[in-house]
Amino acid sequence: MRKKLLFIIGWLIITIIPATLFAQTKTLTGTVTARNTNPVAGATIALKNSSQAVASDVNGKFTLNINDNAVVIISAIGYKSQTITIAGNYNLKVILEEDVSNLDEVVVTGLSTSVKRKNLANSVAVIGHAELNGTAPAQTFDAALEGKIPGANINANSGAPGGGISIKLRGVTSVYGNTQPLYVIDGVEADNSITSAGLNAVTAAGGSGPTSTQDNPSSRIADINADDIESIEILKGASAAAIYGSKAAAGVIIITTKRGKQGKTNIRLSQDIGFSSPIKLLGVRQFTAETAATLPGDSATLVNEFKAAQASGHIYDYEKEIYDHKPLLRNTEFSMDGGNDKTSFFFSVDQKNEGGIVERTGYNNTSVRLNLDHKVTDGIKIGISTNYINSSADRGLFNNDNDGVTTGIALSSTPDFAQLHPDANGVYPDNPFAASNPLQTIALMQNNESVNRFITGANLDVTLQKNNHSITRFIGRGGVDFYNLETNVLFPSVLQFEAVAKGTSIQGFTKNLNTNFIFSLVNTYAPSDKFTLTSSAGITQETGDYNNLLDIATQVISGQTDVSQAGALNATQSRIKFLNGGIFLQEEANIINAITLTGGLRLDRSSNDGDVGKYYLYPKAGVSWNLTDMGIIKAGFFDNVKLRAAYGQANNVPAYGSKFTALGVSNIQGNPGLLVNTQEGSADIKPERQAEFETGIDFSLLKGRLGFELTYYNKNIYDFLLLTTPPPSSGFAQQWINAGNLSNHGVELGLNAKPVLSKAITWSTSVNFWLNRSLVTKLDVAPVQLGSVGGFLLGTFQIEQGKSATQIVGLNGHGVGVLGDAEPTFQMSTYNEVTLFNKLSLRFLIHWKQGGQNVDVTSLQNVFGGTSATYDNPSSIPHVPYGVTQLMQVGTNAQQTVETSTYLRFREIGLYYTFNKIPASFIKTINVGVSLNNYITITKYKGYDPEVSNFGTGFSSGIDLDPYPSSKQAALHVSLNF
Repeated sequence: MRKKLLFIIGWLIITIIPATLFAQTKTLTGTVTARNTNPVAGATIALKNSSQAVASDVNGKFTLNINDNAVVIISAIGYKSQTITIAGNYNLKVILEEDVSNLDEVVVTGLSTSVKRKNLANSVAVIGHAELNGTAPAQTFDAALEGKIPGANINANSGAPGGGISIKLRGVTSVYGNTQPLYVIDGVEADNSITSAGLNAVTAAGGSGPTSTQDNPSSRIADINADDIESIEILKGASAAAIYGSKAAAGVIIITTKRGKQGKTNIRLSQDIGFSSPIKLLGVRQFTAETAATLPGDSATLVNEFKAAQASGHIYDYEKEIYDHKPLLRNTEFSMDGGNDKTSFFFSVDQKNEGGIVERTGYNNTSVRLNLDHKVTDGIKIGISTNYINSSADRGLFNNDNDGVTTGIALSSTPDFAQLHPDANGVYPDNPFAASNPLQTIALMQNNESVNRFITGANLDVTLQKNNHSITRFIGRGGVDFYNLETNVLFPSVLQFEAVAKGTSIQGFTKNLNTNFIFSLVNTYAPSDKFTLTSSAGITQETGDYNNLLDIATQVISGQTDVSQAGALNATQSRIKFLNGGIFLQEEANIINAITLTGGLRLDRSSNDGDVGKYYLYPKAGVSWNLTDMGIIKAGFFDNVKLRAAYGQANNVPAYGSKFTALGVSNIQGNPGLLVNTQEGSADIKPERQAEFETGIDFSLLKGRLGFELTYYNKNIYDFLLLTTPPPSSGFAQQWINAGNLSNHGVELGLNAKPVLSKAITWSTSVNFWLNRSLVTKLDVAPVQLGSVGGFLLGTFQIEQGKSATQIVGLNGHGVGVLGDAEPTFQMSTYNEVTLFNKLSLRFLIHWKQGGQNVDVTSLQNVFGGTSATYDNPSSIPHVPYGVTQLMQVGTNAQQTVETSTYLRFREIGLYYTFNKIPASFIKTINVGVSLNNYITITKYKGYDPEVSNFGTGFSSGIDLDPYPSSKQAALHVSLNF
């Protein structure tokens, strides 16, 4: 009888409750517009205390299934959020008010928590998809960040297709440690290392080893497809990034990719097509018989060669012939997204093909992404992000070299009357003026870098407990970043500079696996609407396994790349593994929605530390005080006034292997053995510690149409890592030590405004200003020179107590002195969008960098080779050419190579028109546009590009030594939304 009763009750529950729920379900429809009555597309309409959410379409319309007395929250970027209780009216007309300060924008404050910007204690830069990729798309994702991050100093390692960007946030974070920010993509910590192609075996740019940071490498973050990105948050210092642990000392760039929302399936198809061209050419020397005779060699022979070339019309501008091309650029993207109240998805395929301005160079990238979100129950949500990337880059042979074989170095000593073109049989002559014939090298060599990459992340959100005042959740995030990288380099034996090696084949194979996870518990306790506590605690782990094998073969059989088809083979292998673990605790209190207090602790340990079992403690704290929400400043002229301050510490782990004295393999009379390495380990090596204090004020006025953000920060780095030279009596040449302390302080100012807002026209603008100053406050060793190609002769960085960390020193005519500083005096940028009738949109980004010096060896190299375009210009000495006076200074004054890199650059200009009334009903909108990227640069800098850093992503930025010239792009864009 009891079983029968339970069966009847269960049957009633199964049949009656769903019917009751069904009866309560209503369909809510509506339209979201701005105050000028223009529709707001992409606004989020979310059901409060639920995962249900939809997005408004291009006409601002939406449909959402709700229950009686439901509460919905309508939000959109650039507008104030609205919370509406639905009571009988199921057709809404929502008018959103502009909020250029984005005070309702939700910003990350911890590994599992977030807060509205109006209550944020830190300055966090946010870049949306439109600003990142909607004006004039850059060649790679990292290049798309240039000029858009206040507090950043960004330089290009190379202009070669496939990218290579150095980003430093708020000054010098480390001298020998990691200087680049941590990239987190949907919870996955993405690898951004560079891998040498082994070109140093031919160029000898960085000593006798096979690898070097000077051989034109790219950064792996360039693989990421910018079209997939919804938004980016930049945590610029330890006060904001401390909770992310040891890999976050240089800042954190948090990337959120696009995800689907409940509603109809949206399909987008876009096509970009355009061309690129060099930003600048330096020009070449116009020779005469008289000036030809001054070149190295027999003067009579040189004169005869010049006259013969002139008579036959064979005078060539080789710089223009090699660099002045307009290759085709193409980018095709297909994406679709949608979902229901349980499951949503986003899927995209992107294929990019870009030629380089140098023949036989270029970049291809194919990216496939699938993001899925599923609500198992009201208390269990899971999300998966998957991305496959295949890329291939042909990068040529550029940058520094000591054997005269790279393209720029060879060009620097090749006059316009040299005969370098092939004969009728395709045979290239030797270049009598250089170690290589650059036309032959470009035509016959190959330097390809191909990548297969998988980035997969997962997110689990489980509600463990919930009542009217408290909710406790378990949040698990993590993922895997794995890639195979292959480098295929071939210098056939017919090349002029391969006469001794008789052909060189370099084959590199790299496997890299990074994993990370975060397990945390988050409790939100709100005893009243005036007080909320958010407590979080958890553990983190990151692992890395990098394995690079480089085979360098010489005496290669003609036409072969297989290293087994060679007379000699040299193999090197680099294996790097690490395991980082952390524990974090964080407490956030919100009082009367006006005061927010944050405190947290992070404990970190790493396999790279001298004591692998020791946890190092890193605290953080912050306070924000909203004076208007508290009533201290009455609403009126000011809409919002907030004071804020934050403090945090983070760490940078020691370099892999720095605690060990390695043993090197040696062959002694045919017997293998081990020898002690010349680099001494430090068993007590400890991580660099960074401590940052930040304070500022944010305020908005004119009903949210004008907003200001002012920030001051002071960042101190303690126990910075240095590879120094110990006393000769130690028997070692180098040793890792914690060498001293340095500091950075700076100012960041931001303005956001909407000066014009009407139905016919809207104008949105943002202006940012930032500067940084550094100082070495303590150094336990003698001054150390870094990042130099010629030491004091040509200018070098020098770490010295009491001096700027980025000072450039060298010979000044009276000895050794300070010649300049790589740190800019200040930087400014402005992004603007003017829209007419919600259809025609003009967008542009202007970037001004004032001051800061580069070590420009490119210009001097052309003087050394006698080919500089200014060589024969008048000088201060009568009857002595300008080039000769430059040569006279070499060995006594390096000031001529230390050049100010000021520029004003129109980075992005775009003009777009949207058709939203299409005869074909299945097409929602058609968007067409034209764009220019880096097309206008105003500068007095003598080199190809003032934004240059040929020594890679480390400390030594601003070195200019015959790079692959930077390019500008023009493109046509068409996109269809279905």
